[in-house]
Amino acid sequence: MTDQTSELLYMRAKLRLPGGVNSPVRAYQAVGRTPRFIQSAKGSHITDVDGNEMIDYVCSWGPGILGHADPRVIEKVKAACEEGLTFGAPTEREVEMAELLAQLVPSMEVSRLVSSGTEATMSAIRVARGYTKRDKIIKFRGCYHGHSDGLLVKAGSAALTTSVPDSAGVPADFTRHTLVAEYNSPDSVKALFEAYPDEIAAIIVEPVAANMGVVPPADGFLEFLREITKHYGALFIFDEVITGFRLALGGAQEYFHITPDLSTFGKIIGGGMPVGAYGGREDIMRMVSPDGPVYQAGTLSGNPIATAAGLATLRILEADADIYMRLQENTAMLADAVRHAAGNRVHVNQIGSLMSIFFTGEDVTDYDSATTADTKAYADYFGFMLDHGIYVAPSQFESMFVSDAHTDADIQKTIHVMQEYFAE
Repeated sequence: MTDQTSELLYMRAKLRLPGGVNSPVRAYQAVGRTPRFIQSAKGSHITDVDGNEMIDYVCSWGPGILGHADPRVIEKVKAACEEGLTFGAPTEREVEMAELLAQLVPSMEVSRLVSSGTEATMSAIRVARGYTKRDKIIKFRGCYHGHSDGLLVKAGSAALTTSVPDSAGVPADFTRHTLVAEYNSPDSVKALFEAYPDEIAAIIVEPVAANMGVVPPADGFLEFLREITKHYGALFIFDEVITGFRLALGGAQEYFHITPDLSTFGKIIGGGMPVGAYGGREDIMRMVSPDGPVYQAGTLSGNPIATAAGLATLRILEADADIYMRLQENTAMLADAVRHAAGNRVHVNQIGSLMSIFFTGEDVTDYDSATTADTKAYADYFGFMLDHGIYVAPSQFESMFVSDAHTDADIQKTIHVMQEYFAE
């Protein structure tokens, strides 16, 4: 595979963009390669500017659950574009999206659309503080909730890869109310509530951690968080930016049978367009302006093109009763093949259509065990996969996403390449 055109574009990009990219993980620094610049994508395949076609397991970091450029979604987007790109005024599709969210995710009684997952989580935290009249929040080490100042503490994703869990430019005063617990450790959460029993506004959690690699919750962990927040009068926030409409039609809260007070969504609800949403119990969400004193606004919130793509995607998922079973089966097939081929050289976590291969012999159940993974070994694996036409995340600490567009032939080719790598 040649990457000459990508290399030239990267040289140009580095002159005008920090690191040559608009999101850090795209720079491929963790895997020591030149980032591939993408020209187009269709179904399960993605093609770079050098004409290299690859089977894609990044899926734009999650939104592509139907695959790329699904014609049913594209048709709705084209029709919406003909009507205008943005109005800065209400549209019917915004109402339809809020109604559909409430139907598919019953805890989302009232919601507000925004333009990104970062906006959604930042806003949900603000609402929780406004509602409880408390300042402190609990997040978990290795969980990533966007790059807002108060949440960029012990984060995962690219921040974990580069060993910079906190960001320069964030004043200490902005994060002093952010308490950090250990994912899958009830004792660490108990200790914080015992230390600050009347000061914690909310717990925010990825119900399945997916930014230190995929780490499912231990049995009873989410139930514990639900109960302890009730006991101390704090709110429970599910960050479903990744898990929303991916684990199940009703997200992780349907999958695990847990009802949070507030939830945040993104990725799939935009069908590939920039969108986010936060919402939950009506009495809490009525705190949001103009109904209440918690201010949040956005010129492009509820954008008519994004809502067209999102509605089309969610309605396709709603109409296909077997899609989540297909996704689970295909992803499990990949996971089982890696376990068989690699043995105890790796640990594989898989849930639904999310999967991570950790280059460690330890079970990965939390941040500490995730960081035992050999990132150099992962970089070698990434390069082999890329050179053999398989596009996986350029970071050990990201998820592998499977879409409904991945065919049996795609899965079998991927398994063959994985087996070839681990046989070396």
